[in-house]
Amino acid sequence: MIPAQAVRPPKDVRVAVVGAGFSGIGAAIRLREAGIRDVLVFERGEQLGGTWRENTYPGCACDVPSTLYSYSFTRGTEWTRLFAGQREIYAYLRATAARYGLGPVLRCGVHVLAARWDQMAGRWLLETSEGSYRAAALVLATGPWHIPRRLEVPGIEDFDGTVLHTARWDDNVDLAGRRVTVVGSGASAVQVVPAIQGRAGAVHLFQRTAQWVLPKPDMPLSPVFNRALNHLPGARSALRAGQYALQEGFGYAFRHPRVARLLQVGARAHLRLAVHDRQLRQDLTPNYLLGCKRLLTSSTFYPALRQPHVHLHPTAVAEVRGNEVIGADGTAVRTDVLVEATGFRVGELPLARSLHGANGRTLDETWEGEPRAYLGTTVSGFPNLFLLLGPNLLGGSTSAISVLEAQLTHLISALDHLDRGGHRTLDVTATAQAAHNTALQAALATTVYNSGGCSSYYFSAGGRNTFVWPWSTGNLIRRLSRFDPGAYAWTAPTPRPAPAPAPAPTVHKGESSR
Repeated sequence: MIPAQAVRPPKDVRVAVVGAGFSGIGAAIRLREAGIRDVLVFERGEQLGGTWRENTYPGCACDVPSTLYSYSFTRGTEWTRLFAGQREIYAYLRATAARYGLGPVLRCGVHVLAARWDQMAGRWLLETSEGSYRAAALVLATGPWHIPRRLEVPGIEDFDGTVLHTARWDDNVDLAGRRVTVVGSGASAVQVVPAIQGRAGAVHLFQRTAQWVLPKPDMPLSPVFNRALNHLPGARSALRAGQYALQEGFGYAFRHPRVARLLQVGARAHLRLAVHDRQLRQDLTPNYLLGCKRLLTSSTFYPALRQPHVHLHPTAVAEVRGNEVIGADGTAVRTDVLVEATGFRVGELPLARSLHGANGRTLDETWEGEPRAYLGTTVSGFPNLFLLLGPNLLGGSTSAISVLEAQLTHLISALDHLDRGGHRTLDVTATAQAAHNTALQAALATTVYNSGGCSSYYFSAGGRNTFVWPWSTGNLIRRLSRFDPGAYAWTAPTPRPAPAPAPAPTVHKGESSR
């Protein structure tokens, strides 16, 4: 239901941003620095932070180095670890928002319920939980890691215990001495299992698919190191450049399967050195090429699985009966706490079903289960709409922040072209979008992502890779930074009708005009 206050005249804003995580906060900062001060950021949570506010499970941390997983324009940040944990990243986001004075533009606790393009006005009409807004441009900054993927098996609703999803963790649930079953083997699983095994009485991990895991070179960063970064000219930039080059090296391997096989030798050696039990090692060995799924890094996951009270079950979960979790192979595990480390519904944007474009169709209807965009940022038929971290922009090694900052450059260039050209709207042409996506899918065909022999969240239900950028991050940054007006259709403001000419004076009989 639309709240009663929504019947009031809508409030006007130049740019409306939905989501106050890394993308939304970064967008607000860059827009304001570009002179666009009329910005509002809507966040349905009571606090900013996005995925780093919502994911509070034990062991939650970033798998990209801290100095690379942060805004390039924030200087002086002193990270305590090479790979920061959730609490530190969340604190960094809040401190950055305060540093740039974003308080007045944040609307936390406000849900954007629907958005519709008004063709006559050339604006987006937003219905929110605090009323209506009209925006000249709309930025969706909700990101791909937003909607949790839940375990869908018979009996789960009647489980006789506590169910926790890693993205909806409850710190009030005491795991001490409890029988904990973790379902999943992806990024959250390799972090949560080592973090809880020291408290739980028993930990059972149901692994449908084995994952390649490389060691994570995490370490504390001393105050001396941080002072050096802040005071030695070029030190921070050099470190960031080196880490970027390393990430790009992984990306090169994933684009060239022969190189990926060399990298896989290292992952296999890591497994052999960490796990001596032959059967356990066999159960943990994937049957696909490294890079086909998201690259995982951990130096604590394999040691955790060696503990006598930690048990790996290399099978999917088939059902839940009472307090037992039943595997597809018949394994039955009595459980007090069931942890869903099952990730997110990547590609499902929260507003997609209620965001109506120029032809009245929703974004969800337009995509038909296969998200696609031009440079992952604009969608034909949805004027003045910008997606941050949209379709086919990321990969198994890319820092999302590097991609985000390139998109923000593209966004500001687009708005600048609107202003300087006296245009009202821009809309990427269907031809430009189709050509881009055709080339993109052709390039993906030879990468590890598509040819590595696995299934992953990179793919839609129809088998289309809607997540990965098939070229280098440098290529992406260059293409986003050079805004191409020729890829867009532009609409000038509706001209105001000319004033009617003044009527000629009436001359009455017997009078003469003077």
